[in-house]
Amino acid sequence: MTAPERFSLDAYVLDALMPDLVGHDRHASAFVVYLFLWRRTKGGTRATVVSHRMIADGTGLAKRSAQTALQRLVTRGLVKVRRASPTAASTVTLEIHWRR
Repeated sequence: MTAPERFSLDAYVLDALMPDLVGHDRHASAFVVYLFLWRRTKGGTRATVVSHRMIADGTGLAKRSAQTALQRLVTRGLVKVRRASPTAASTVTLEIHWRR
């Protein structure tokens, strides 16, 4: 059995973003989706292509909850989403403003 892969998380994500999304906005699902995307984008260093179904399967959320959470993150300016067509999987990049 191999050891599980590790990844790092900026302190800002837990110290500021979690209380804001979960406590203030009352959208815990948006925080869960953000963590999923953080892992997929290697901490925001690259874009990732994901569908709503992939997000739902990867987080345990319902597909509609994953859609709503992703839209919340877009509205908050935490992620950018590009689609080649309305039904295409999304290319997602994290907007990590605290690193600038």
